[in-house]
Amino acid sequence: MKVALVSDAWRPQINGVVRTLETTVGKLRACGHAVETITPDQFRTIACPSYPEIRLAIGSGREVGRRLDNAGVEAVHIATEGPLGWSARRWCLDRRLPFSTSFHTRFPDYVAMRTGLPSAWFWPIVRRFHTPATRIMVATSMLAKELAEQGLPQTHAWSRGVDLDLFSPDMPALPALAGLPRPIQLYVGRVAVEKNIGAFLDTPVEGSKVVVGDGPARAYLAQRHPGALFLGALQGTALAAAYASADVFVFPSRTDTFGLVMIEALASGTPVAAYPVHGPLDIIGTAQRRVGAMDDDLATAIRAALTAPRADCAIEGRRYSWDACTDQFLAGLCPFPTRQRLAA
Repeated sequence: MKVALVSDAWRPQINGVVRTLETTVGKLRACGHAVETITPDQFRTIACPSYPEIRLAIGSGREVGRRLDNAGVEAVHIATEGPLGWSARRWCLDRRLPFSTSFHTRFPDYVAMRTGLPSAWFWPIVRRFHTPATRIMVATSMLAKELAEQGLPQTHAWSRGVDLDLFSPDMPALPALAGLPRPIQLYVGRVAVEKNIGAFLDTPVEGSKVVVGDGPARAYLAQRHPGALFLGALQGTALAAAYASADVFVFPSRTDTFGLVMIEALASGTPVAAYPVHGPLDIIGTAQRRVGAMDDDLATAIRAALTAPRADCAIEGRRYSWDACTDQFLAGLCPFPTRQRLAA
């Protein structure tokens, strides 16, 4: 099958959405499928307000349409609700072609945090974007239920996976963490207001707090918490070593739709502490073993998670397969009717 994947989230961004999409594209191509990616690096862009590292394509509508006209694709998947996503949506609607979307980010919650306005004000935009989609791919059953309550019932399960060749308890210790007071409490992800990292750094738990990642809130948090160690963004073996070196992984977000970093931590043998919200409930709450803890008091969750058996965490993490996720993605696509497929 030849698939067009349209996403406003792409390199040089480093986050769970980008890693999910890049891995899926790689897996699809390895299976013999052709994938046409339409991403911001192919267009003139401007910085997203308050997120300068996120680039938004401008004046992309005609070019997106031209590329889709010429690509000869059999299905279109629109991953994000940004400028490229809206352009691809319009192309499909104008030609009365089916398409799938995915709901990676709680856009209404994120905008509400930055504007101080109610998140309910922004749900109409989300509904407008996704309503025409034949399927909306979501990572968890709880998220599917939430979208159904918002008038978007046409969801399809598309879980997440772990690179089990990289994330493992057998990784060597990260030198930057050597000699730190135990327990080492680790956060990995974007350093931004919606990730609620301040709640983690404020917890009165003994040991060391380590933040891996970058983002607009890093300078403020580093100044406010001089005792925490901010390592910036890590990738590859350095990131895997950070997970394996920590005593507990702390996931303070209350708004994420899944939390790829949680299953990477588990595959590394590191238990997870979190609030009992979407994402953690779907991962820790459904685990077959005790792999962490959730509590409305994050310090309580951290202390409880520290007692979870690391071997059980690693076993649980290995349940998440990218091959299975890719099969789910393929099953969720909406191929064009044969008579409407466009010649390349």
